[in-house]
Amino acid sequence: MKLDIHDSWATHLNEEFKKPYFINLMNFVDNEYREHTCYPEKDAIFSAFNHSTFDGTKIVIIGQDPYHGINQANGLCFSVKDGITHPPSLKNIFKELESDIQMAYPNSGNLESWAKQGILLLNATLTVRSSEAGSHQKQGWEIFTDAVIKLISSKKENVIFLLWGGFAKKKIKIIDQKKHHILESGHPSPLSANRGFWFGNAHFSTTNEILKKLKEPTVVWDL
Repeated sequence: MKLDIHDSWATHLNEEFKKPYFINLMNFVDNEYREHTCYPEKDAIFSAFNHSTFDGTKIVIIGQDPYHGINQANGLCFSVKDGITHPPSLKNIFKELESDIQMAYPNSGNLESWAKQGILLLNATLTVRSSEAGSHQKQGWEIFTDAVIKLISSKKENVIFLLWGGFAKKKIKIIDQKKHHILESGHPSPLSANRGFWFGNAHFSTTNEILKKLKEPTVVWDL
């Protein structure tokens, strides 16, 4: 499979691409896309890396799996293509933005504008079979995306990691907390949000406060 990934990331990840697990993973992905309907579209698998360059990445949001419904996934965690109904977790993200920074609820659920401002919207698993949540887990994607997180942690400073839910919080062990900023909360899924673990976390305003202190441009969250 041809790796469509921005040179700024490829430069740091070339050795990773040569490892047996990654070669096996690419063979698995090729076969899955050939024999089944999978998401996102093949040319969008590495979208997170092509919208936010390595040098430009200043925030990381970690998701778990791509959406597995028709035409939803666009290669960015929590994001959907323009014109697609917002999934429940994305609705709750937007509701928190409404209360946190008084952002108007957007029509589009496409988060590309966030990615272009230096937010790496990284799913732990970058592909999925249609209608089969978690179907591409434990094939090697998690090893690769952990390597990406470790790379950011070791090579960069003052990156803001937004860790939502138990799965994302487990990544703390591979992030240097002395060099970076970590904001934790419950997951925006209804199960977690309705139990009081998501709403009111103020992660969006807090992120911009950190960026101001770092004398970095703040994020325009409005879509």
